[in-house]
Amino acid sequence: MKTIPGKHTEDLDLHALRVLDVLFRERSITRAADALHTQQPALSKTLARLRVYFNDPLFVRVALHMEPTAKALELEKPVRALLDGFQRLRSEQSRFDASRSTREFRVFTLDAGVIVLLPPVIKTLLGSAPDVRLRAAQVGLQNLHTSLESGEIDLAIGEFPLLVPGIKRQKLFSGQHMCIFQKDHPRLGRSPSLAEFLEEQHVFITAAGTGHPHQVAERSLEGQLPAKNIIAHVPSFTTAAILAKNTNAVATMPGPVATVLARELDMRLTKPPVKLPEFEISQYWHERFDRDPGNQWLRSVINAEFGGKPPGRKR
Repeated sequence: MKTIPGKHTEDLDLHALRVLDVLFRERSITRAADALHTQQPALSKTLARLRVYFNDPLFVRVALHMEPTAKALELEKPVRALLDGFQRLRSEQSRFDASRSTREFRVFTLDAGVIVLLPPVIKTLLGSAPDVRLRAAQVGLQNLHTSLESGEIDLAIGEFPLLVPGIKRQKLFSGQHMCIFQKDHPRLGRSPSLAEFLEEQHVFITAAGTGHPHQVAERSLEGQLPAKNIIAHVPSFTTAAILAKNTNAVATMPGPVATVLARELDMRLTKPPVKLPEFEISQYWHERFDRDPGNQWLRSVINAEFGGKPPGRKR
């Protein structure tokens, strides 16, 4: 079936195809403009040009979102194929020189990842790729897949079991939860007993940004602790550590971030005397960018730094 009118071929550019592709995913001019880092009026102008080009409205408003017309649905696969072909062509013809590149990579990771992963990676970049920049990009977890697919996010690092269609994954390390508290705690030593641990006051880290594995561990811990011993719920691991340092409370969190915070805040680090589920940290990227030289280079840097063992362990 012919979907692209030949007499207008010279008017169709790559940017217009990208706008169309993002609109297929987002079903919203506002979200599409955000994904493309452009203004809504500019995107609306491109959509108007596409409508003239194809002689079809392409997207019509239904309730609070936009739905593709029958004509637009015919275009979705051909447009995606053209963009994927261009991406492959660009990847095969380009070479990434990290020492000279000024590229900014956008990496999505949660609170623990920002604390644990970014400092050593940025230190490595300053030595071997001084003009490459890393941005800790924030998107809603519900939009993470589309952000990877569109290239808005280059990599995601963490444990995201729902990232499946079209997403490639490389395991970095497994880990377990640890707890931190004051070094001069009046009752707890290096290896608290179960009874001692349960009798102490605890700080919980409860927020969407802490990740699914921590939420599972925290629910398990909550079921074993007396409710009166949970003195606070805070939104970040750093806040919990500072609160624990300034009280007699215990903060339990993923081992790598606990190791960093215990070192930086001069606190005691120990295994909790309760069984908590392990977690697995991986890096994720979309198959569309699997052969992108820059993406490949960044993945190799992160795997060289963290592949095999949790951060903080001697290799």
